[in-house]
Order: sequence, then structure tokens, then C-alpha cells
Amino acid sequence: LYPAAAQRTPKVGYMRQLAAEGVLSVKPDLILAVEGSGPQSVLSILEESAVPIEIIADDQTPEGVLKKIEAVGTAVGKEAEAKVLEAEVAAGFAALAEEVAAVPQSDRKKVLFVLSLANGKAMVGGAESSADAMITLAGGINAASGISGFKPMTDEAVIASEPDVILVMQTSNHALDADAIFALPAFKATPAAESRAFISMGGNYLLGFGPRAAQAARDLAAKLYPGRIASQ
Repeated sequence: LYPAAAQRTPKVGYMRQLAAEGVLSVKPDLILAVEGSGPQSVLSILEESAVPIEIIADDQTPEGVLKKIEAVGTAVGKEAEAKVLEAEVAAGFAALAEEVAAVPQSDRKKVLFVLSLANGKAMVGGAESSADAMITLAGGINAASGISGFKPMTDEAVIASEPDVILVMQTSNHALDADAIFALPAFKATPAAESRAFISMGGNYLLGFGPRAAQAARDLAAKLYPGRIASQ
């Protein structure tokens, strides 16, 4: 989806469900795969092919994003361009961190990221998830920090977490709307329901931790703290 040139490239499947035939069918000179791509059996086949393959680390921190840019730049022989992009992204992270630090802890919003709903149960982003990392960068508090990764959350736990804001993706089959969320009994009992505090953002933009990560974190922060942090 981003940048625009990516929309003109052949699609070879979801990163975690790759097929070696599909990847090799586009006759690549180089394969870049983000850490976590697979399955491993397919990666093994690709590694045994004549095509060079680079696995790009996916540390979901500002430092990790900068290293990802550097790694891709090195892999494709664009080190100079990568350094320029790194500087821009680093400046974005630094500026946001300074503004977020000015928000008192007492005013920090508790944010619950809902990945999906199944049979009325919420799959949420806990600690050590990409959602947790983005919420933290934006100056929020993860309301689901008591669990790890993306896991279902019981109705009792949703109520007990007392989120001030519900955060969702507006992309593909994970798209949810405020009516669907706040119609559920557990969510009706949250502070977020009282003020209809609901934020929807593009999935890759929000959780991709690519070169737009600093801007995505700023946009989320601006929605959490309007008047204090401005989007750019």
C-alpha cells in the first residue's frame, strides 16, 4: 500500500504464509524478508535458491525502525539515501518524545487496542505487541498490559482494564466501528463508552513500524491529546 510504487508490484502472498514458487515466480534479483516471515520450510527453500535473501530485523522501537531503514538501504545499495531517511525519521521520533514527555502522567490515557471480535470476545494487543509499542510511543498507557502479545480478553478483564480510549485498525477484515464495539456489554461499562472515545487508523500505518512510524505515533498522540500534541 505504501509507497505508491508498491501498489504496482506483483503480490506473492501474506508474509507468514509464503510459498517458494510464488516468490521465485517473479524472478527476483534479491529477496528482502522481514523477521517473522515464513513458514520456515519456505524460507529454507528460498535460502537454498540462487537468489540472495536478506532477513530484516523487526524491532518495534525507534532504534529498530532506524536499523531497518539502514539494513534495507545497505541491501539494495542505497546507503546514502537511507541515511537521509534515517535522519528524517529520527528527528520525528525525537520531537514527538519531547512533546509526549510534557504530558503529565496523571493525564495519560489508558488505551485498549482491539484487533478483532469473535463471538463477542475481543482479541487485544497486550505487552510486547506492536500495538503496545505504538501506544507507548504516543504517550498512552496500554490497558491490556497485564497480558502478553495478541490474546483474547475476557469481559471481566475488559471492564477491569477501564480503558479511556478504544483503538482499532480500519483495514481489511480487521475493520471495526464504534457501534460494534460499544454495543458489547463489557465495553458499555468502560470510561471509553461514556465519551465514545474511539480511534481508527490504517493497520499497516499504525502497526507496520516502517519509515512512517514516527508520523503514525504522532497522529495517534494528537488524537489522544488534542490541543497538546499536533499532527503534522
